[in-house]
Amino acid sequence: MMNKHRIGIVQMGSLSPLGHQSDEIWKNYKEDRTLLSRGEAGKWRGHLAQSASEKVMGLRAAGKPYLKLDASTIMAIDTALQATEGMQLDSMQNWGVNIGSSRGATQILENAHLHHIQGLDISPNTSPLTTLGNVSSWVAQRLGVEALSISHSVTCGSALQSIVNGISWLESGRCDYFLAGGTEAPLTPFTMAQMEALRIYAAPEETSYPCRALDLKKEKNSMVLGEAAASFVLTNQPAQSPLAWIKGIGYAMEPLSSPTSISESGIALQKAMQMALREAKIEQVDAIVSHTPGTIRGDRAEYHAIQQVFPTKLPAITNNKWKIGHTLGASGALSLELAIMMLQQQTFISLPFLQQAEPDRLETVMVNATGFGGNAISLIIGLS
Repeated sequence: MMNKHRIGIVQMGSLSPLGHQSDEIWKNYKEDRTLLSRGEAGKWRGHLAQSASEKVMGLRAAGKPYLKLDASTIMAIDTALQATEGMQLDSMQNWGVNIGSSRGATQILENAHLHHIQGLDISPNTSPLTTLGNVSSWVAQRLGVEALSISHSVTCGSALQSIVNGISWLESGRCDYFLAGGTEAPLTPFTMAQMEALRIYAAPEETSYPCRALDLKKEKNSMVLGEAAASFVLTNQPAQSPLAWIKGIGYAMEPLSSPTSISESGIALQKAMQMALREAKIEQVDAIVSHTPGTIRGDRAEYHAIQQVFPTKLPAITNNKWKIGHTLGASGALSLELAIMMLQQQTFISLPFLQQAEPDRLETVMVNATGFGGNAISLIIGLS
């Protein structure tokens, strides 16, 4: 039997360059400065904040099994523990777990491959620890729930796709609670080299804003990679007022036309946003947390798509990639966290290089994500 009760996001947890506690994260959002830093050869990166990094190290020290796990899996476990803190993880309740990741266990995989080509022995744990399913299964094991456990990659749309998957499982009546999110630890040599090969990475020069996501006047690509994870507990039977209600979802694909699969007019994003609006039964939202990765083509395509969908009144638009970098499969989760925080705080987080009118009150916020392969997804959340 289909269960069509409204679905709420009741708890969440995250690790990112912003930190891991809500007050720390919000404080960093309100400051007009980037959290990106320069590493090897001056390359810009979005490393975990010290407080978040200490959380990861603490979990690794908690037991021998965690020492062998990839950072992406460790971060997913920690954010899942944050998101379920204080909850009764009763085995009688039907849980689902779905954590998305674009690249998965990049650190273990790259190190193992390096050992292999050097003629060195590789660990027998390499294969099980680099399968993508390893992420959600370890999360479910750590939570101690006998849950449906799914891992997937839908490139940079992975985290929001896990939210959509959770909605479907809850509506089907097969789950009472669903843990959804995304994780990514891409600051590894080969992953960085792949992004640089696309010629979309920020130049290694000293600047106040290395990633200029949504700067529509920039003349150079400025994408920067960052590491992060975030998890959310969804349910269609909240015992109390949730952090936010899910009002509408939309998704679409467009024909492959380039390595990054982005059309100039953002056709797939237009379709995804329109579908989400139809499902929410509204024509307007107060704000949008855009995907805009800091590339010239990607940013302009999404801005054009938003103009087409909202021709009368453009919502206020923001993003967090200028501050923390592009966290690939986790990026939609971090965007959703920002959207929830803006609703909760009733404060719009502005951008340093986009002049626009800001909303007096926030009732609905749209979150967008796109990914290689032509996929696009939009999610609308609200206070009621």
